[in-house]
Amino acid sequence: MMLEIDVSHRLGDFSLDCAFASAERVTGLFGPSGAGKSTLLRILAGLITPARGRIVLAGRCVFDSERGIRIPAHRRRIGYVFQQARLFAHLNVRHNLGYGAWFARAHRRAADFDRVVDMLDIGPLLERRIAGLSGGEQQRIAIGRALLSDPAMLLLDEPLASLDATRKAEVLPYIERLSQESALPIVFVSHQLDEMLRLANRHVVAVSEGRIAFSGPTADFLARPELLGAEHARDAGALLRAQVGRHVPEHGLSVLDCENQSLFVPHLEQDIASPVTLHVRARDVMLARERPAGISALNVLAGHVESVTADGDYAVNVMLAIGHQRLEARVTRRSAEALDLRVGQLLFAVVKSLALAEQSWQRLAGL
Repeated sequence: MMLEIDVSHRLGDFSLDCAFASAERVTGLFGPSGAGKSTLLRILAGLITPARGRIVLAGRCVFDSERGIRIPAHRRRIGYVFQQARLFAHLNVRHNLGYGAWFARAHRRAADFDRVVDMLDIGPLLERRIAGLSGGEQQRIAIGRALLSDPAMLLLDEPLASLDATRKAEVLPYIERLSQESALPIVFVSHQLDEMLRLANRHVVAVSEGRIAFSGPTADFLARPELLGAEHARDAGALLRAQVGRHVPEHGLSVLDCENQSLFVPHLEQDIASPVTLHVRARDVMLARERPAGISALNVLAGHVESVTADGDYAVNVMLAIGHQRLEARVTRRSAEALDLRVGQLLFAVVKSLALAEQSWQRLAGL
C-alpha cells in the first residue's frame, strides 16, 4: 500500500474521523472547502498529531497511537507543496532549490538536480530573483524544491488554487509530467473536478465534513453525482481507458483501442500499446439508435443502456455500458423520448475527436 490512514482528531468545533487506503501512485483528495482535506494532509505530514490512529506512508508506519510510534515531521521525508509557493524572497531560484537539496544530503540517493530542473523546465529561471517570477513559475520552483528534498511521498495541497486560469494552464502539464515520470507516491488535493481527473484518474478519496464519503476508483467516483457537488454533477461524464493502437501521421491522429472498438484522437506521443485515459464530458456525447453514416464525427461506440435518469425539467442523463466500462450522455428530454430509451437497449454514442482533444487525457506510465 502506498498510503494507509485511520485517524481521529478534533480542532475546536471541527472533528475529523477518516480511514482509507490507496495502493495507487497518485491519490486524489476531493471535497469542498472546509471538508477537512488540508487538515488531513497536515496530519499525514506530521504537522498535526491526531488524537488517535495509525498512518502508513509509502510502506512505513509513521504514527501509531497504540504502539507509541510518532515519527516527527522532519523525519517523515515528506515533500509538501502548499497553495502559496512559500519561497525565500531573499534567495534566487537556484538557492531556493538548493534549500530542498540540503535536506537530501543524508540519503544515499540524493535527488538529481538536473533531472528536476529539466522536468519542470526551470533552467532559464535559475539565476532570477523570486520577486520577478509569475505565480505559475513560483509554484514550479516550490514543486522542484520539494522534489529535491528526496521525499518518500509528495503532498500537493491545492497547488493551483491561488493561480488564475492562464497560470493554472501553465503549471498543470508539469504536475502531469511529474505524475507520469516519477515513481514518487503523490497525494493531490483539490476541489476542482477537472484538475482531479487529470492527476488522480485511478483513485479518489472524497472528503465531506471530516468524514470519508468515498474511496475507490475514479471511474466509480464519477458515477456518483451526489459526491461531485452541484457545480460538477450535471456534466461530469465518464473516464474511458484505452491503449494506443496505431498512429496516422498524415492525418495528425492516433487510433486508440477501447473495448475492441476504435477511438480517433489528435496525435499522441505515446508508443503503441501505451495506456491512455480519456475524460469524456456528458454533453459531448450524441446518441443514435442506428450506427450513423455520412457524418464528420469519427468516433462511434456501441453500447447498451444501463440507466436513464431525469435531470431537471428538460435534460436526461443516459449511462451506457461500453464493454466493461461506462460512458455518460446528457440529452434533452425530447431527444430521450424520440429515442424511446429503455434499459438494455443498443445505442451508438458519437463523440467528436476534437472534443477529446479539449478533454484531459494522460499516459498512465507504469500503472
